[in-house]
Amino acid sequence: MVALDVDQLLLSAGPDLPYLTGYEAMPLERLTMLVLPQRGDARLVVPRLEAPRVHAQGELFEILPWEETDDPIAQVARLVGDGARRIAIGDHTWARFLLDLQRALPAAAFVRASEVVAAVRMVKDADEIAALTRAALAVDVIAQEMRSAKFSGRTELDVHRELVDRMIAAGHERANFAIVAASQHAASPHHDASATRVIAEGDLVLCDFGGTMRGYCSDITRMYSVGEPSPEVRAVYAVLVDAQEAGVRAATVGTPCEDVDAASRRVIADAGYGEQFIHRVGHGIGTEAHEDPYMVAGNTLLLEAGHAFSVEPGIYFAGRFGMRLEDIVVATADGPLRLNEAPRDIAVVA
Repeated sequence: MVALDVDQLLLSAGPDLPYLTGYEAMPLERLTMLVLPQRGDARLVVPRLEAPRVHAQGELFEILPWEETDDPIAQVARLVGDGARRIAIGDHTWARFLLDLQRALPAAAFVRASEVVAAVRMVKDADEIAALTRAALAVDVIAQEMRSAKFSGRTELDVHRELVDRMIAAGHERANFAIVAASQHAASPHHDASATRVIAEGDLVLCDFGGTMRGYCSDITRMYSVGEPSPEVRAVYAVLVDAQEAGVRAATVGTPCEDVDAASRRVIADAGYGEQFIHRVGHGIGTEAHEDPYMVAGNTLLLEAGHAFSVEPGIYFAGRFGMRLEDIVVATADGPLRLNEAPRDIAVVA
């Protein structure tokens, strides 16, 4: 905050608040906000009915409950004070609260809290890496078990529900997503599982799933084929495997994030499928499924030991099929550490 000349940090609902306080606020029309000055004590303004959910940590912050008839915006403004000129506010804060605070503090300029917090959250310590590893191993087991599951005759939505149930049974507090996309549907990277699309013989099925386990996220993508894949599918997938391996190997400490993207992209482009790779190669992961750092062209941030992120190139043919291969990787002083170890070939299923 000193380096960025930020006088106050204001955090509402979103991942930054639990990262710093251990408390995850419900996204409500009732304002919850941590007020953290550059110097001085932190205070958590919280609706009284939500206060019992906060684990009191007096050495870190004071809890200030507000009543239903109180004005929490005015309370936050008083805590901030008229002297604040530059305020960092949580990226996930509702616009209604930001607009009210701008009116209450007209002399202050507001910037994104990620400018302050992202650099801290990006570098995972040993405990965080252990938590990410536990979550990765849990979905590894699921990806392996799905190789013996029956796909044919079931809807995409039915398989989606199985993935969700398996994640909860494996210890995840919640499933964040479970993409199940058969053949032409897999050409849309974030396809919503269909309640009517029945998976059939010959379908190539993309399964991308992850959840939150003990506060940290998992994310994995594997491919399943109902029956033997066609020679074309196998040839394209071989390119994808090589592209992902190139991205993982490039993820060394001191390498710009954009170079990880470029390493995977180069393999796909050289094989003639550059137009079919339509997204960045990876995103950071931690308490959020998607967070800094991003492996994308233009991101010149240098990888540091403790950065955790996905490497997930994809190749998509509109109206025909799509494929993606995703693992979570941690940059370490000893080289890239791949957290997911489930088999990476196309699983032939019934």
